[in-house]
Amino acid sequence: MFVISAPSGGGKSTIAAAVRKRVEGLGYSISHTTRRRRRDEQDGVDYHFVDNTTFTKMIDEGAFLEWARVYDHLYGTSSTGIGELMASGRDILLDVDVQGARNIKSRFPESVLIFLVPPSLQVLEQRLRKRGTDDDAVIRGRMEQAADDIGNCAWYDYTIVNDMLDRAIDEAQSVILSERCRTERRLPQLKRMFNFCNSLAF
Repeated sequence: MFVISAPSGGGKSTIAAAVRKRVEGLGYSISHTTRRRRRDEQDGVDYHFVDNTTFTKMIDEGAFLEWARVYDHLYGTSSTGIGELMASGRDILLDVDVQGARNIKSRFPESVLIFLVPPSLQVLEQRLRKRGTDDDAVIRGRMEQAADDIGNCAWYDYTIVNDMLDRAIDEAQSVILSERCRTERRLPQLKRMFNFCNSLAF
């Protein structure tokens, strides 16, 4: 399970989408959210957009693997969606906030956490303003939260500086491919391929 986090405007959705196109066998869990859909987003593709009543009912029903309130909106990862992806045998990619990443790591210690940081807070603010979806008050709040979020990168497994998009995508892809090549992850496959039986090496 691979988790990508970033402060708002840090590019996690863009990079996650690009990596999904490049890496085979990578399932993607689409989060639920109560925030309003942006003009370039599609329901069921970028997020499952639901109202507060529906989201609260899903919490009461235990429908979420993890959920959190972020910037006055609710976000959650569906337990059913994760279960289906795990049953398929594919690796799973999630793009969630810091709270969600911490919850997932506690439930799945073997998960791999990737944090995206902007080249500077000034660049991050420019990206938020260019996006054109938030007013000044919201942007100020997001910038205040960004400083706290970035400090959390210390407990992530990998940190990528998103200064050049293509390079950041390459690095995220490299993390996933290299983690797949870890010997402990490959042992079951190697045992099937070469019929190892209780040897010293394995």
